[in-house]
Amino acid sequence: MIEDTAQLVRNTRRFAAEHRGRSWWVLLSTLALFVGAIGVVCMDLHWGVRVLASLLAALLHVRVFVIYHDYLHGAILQGSRVADCIFKLYGLLSLSPASIWKHTHDHHHRNNARRLGVDSVGTYPVMTIDAYHEAEPRVRFYYALARHPLTILFGYLTVFLWGFCIQPLFADRKRHRDAIAAIVVHFGLLTVLAIFRPDIMLLGLVIPTFIASALGAYLFYAQHNYPGAKLRPGENWDYTFAALHSSSFMRLSPVMHWFTGNIGYHHVHHLNARIPFYRLPEAMKAIEELQSPGTTSLWPTDIVRCFRMNLWDPAKDRLVSYAEAERSHRLAAVS
Repeated sequence: MIEDTAQLVRNTRRFAAEHRGRSWWVLLSTLALFVGAIGVVCMDLHWGVRVLASLLAALLHVRVFVIYHDYLHGAILQGSRVADCIFKLYGLLSLSPASIWKHTHDHHHRNNARRLGVDSVGTYPVMTIDAYHEAEPRVRFYYALARHPLTILFGYLTVFLWGFCIQPLFADRKRHRDAIAAIVVHFGLLTVLAIFRPDIMLLGLVIPTFIASALGAYLFYAQHNYPGAKLRPGENWDYTFAALHSSSFMRLSPVMHWFTGNIGYHHVHHLNARIPFYRLPEAMKAIEELQSPGTTSLWPTDIVRCFRMNLWDPAKDRLVSYAEAERSHRLAAVS
């Protein structure tokens, strides 16, 4: 076993090299499938076929987003003007403008599980039991709202429209002008389709975006809020520890790993974000220290467990539910 955590990061560097041809292949082939699925939605076919195409488009939407995410990390297709144009357009259409996504997501990677509190950038907030009980009711409400299953289910509006487009405009309108462009482009297209082809608006834009946003928002939540997650906030924080113990591995079928762009290998991704998504399994297989991560899945029981990870209990060194936190708080008050 490697005791030097810096050496562990260095051992991942050989995987942080893209295969340029493969990068173009995964991008163009995924876009072709995505556009093809939307094309089927637009055809005069049986509603059942069009609905299935809409659901397929939603899953492909997730894969395109992960590829976009890799590009903004600098893992693939750097220096390509063509790729830059494709991804900027996609960012506008998907309500995830590049300036905001890159700023918040880079901050998340630099500070994964480092700070606890209701004020968070690029991640879901995590509070300790004591901090939660000492907070004002308004703060507790917004904390619970940010992590609520319905907030994640309606990620189209809460995470992407509000979090990535509207809210940043209040902070720095000049820096995030692409947020205005994203709102105009996305809802301009929505309006035109609503007037001329409401069926395409629903099946080709609203449903795929709604499902992809909900799945993406949940994946991001579960990757850091899962049974077994360990946090070392403040002075005890360590980048490698946070990557390996505050980031999960999502147990998925090979098909779902493909649709989610291997983002379930999240502990590997956090250890070295420059590893292209298609090389994450290769890195995990080659490096022993990456082979025993905390895990979760998309099974309903695991989803329920993750949603019960509400507050950090330093005494138990784990995330606990609101109910368990209340019991612990009462026992502490009595003692």
